Amino acid sequence: MMSNVADNLQKVQERMAAAAKRAGRNPEEIRLVAVSKTVPPDRVREGIQAGIKILGENYVQEAKKKIEALGHDVAWHFIGHLQTNKAKIAVRLFDLIHSVDSLHLAEELNKAARAEGKVLPILLEVKLSTEKSKFGVEEDNILQLAEGISRMENLMLRGLMTMPPLFPDPEDARPYFIRLRKLSELLASQKFARVLMEELSMGMSNDFEVAIEEGATLVRVGTAIFGPRTSK
Repeated sequence: MMSNVADNLQKVQERMAAAAKRAGRNPEEIRLVAVSKTVPPDRVREGIQAGIKILGENYVQEAKKKIEALGHDVAWHFIGHLQTNKAKIAVRLFDLIHSVDSLHLAEELNKAARAEGKVLPILLEVKLSTEKSKFGVEEDNILQLAEGISRMENLMLRGLMTMPPLFPDPEDARPYFIRLRKLSELLASQKFARVLMEELSMGMSNDFEVAIEEGATLVRVGTAIFGPRTSK
């Protein structure tokens, strides 16, 4: 039986608020990105009606169909690995891209944003785990990449994103979230143009409470809202 999206959403929001309070943070500083990859549009619509404000998608083509069906009453964030040949369409579709991981991708997004006459907010995806399946810029290269992006007039670097390994115990993810926050502080201290370290996109269904305790401003939660994912 399908779980009730509205009930699930309320439970997640309550857990987010409790985690914020534990950390002495204002719950309103933290926004929920409801991850809707592989979730059918009718179920996503149910989430929007229940109060979801931001949807996160991993695949450009799947997202395009959903955005056409559901419209722009909500913000759409791209959270998956973005191929450079999809940069042009991604710039048109999304309000924020969480997963910029190379200078080449940033250049393509900047060019596409210039053609659209817009300044595109982006986050850098940082690879903090050794898993081969994970994407992201290595820690050692992050300053160089941020400096390169700071010269691109149609991009605004708003923060960082990471995805730690999936641990049975969410506490094991905490060191990764701390590292991302410290990297954000290091970048902020450089005072690069067009680089504002306002956002930390970290934490998913299994560990978002720990991420909030360590400073997350965007948590990406899918399964806990929409139920188990069907394979694409």
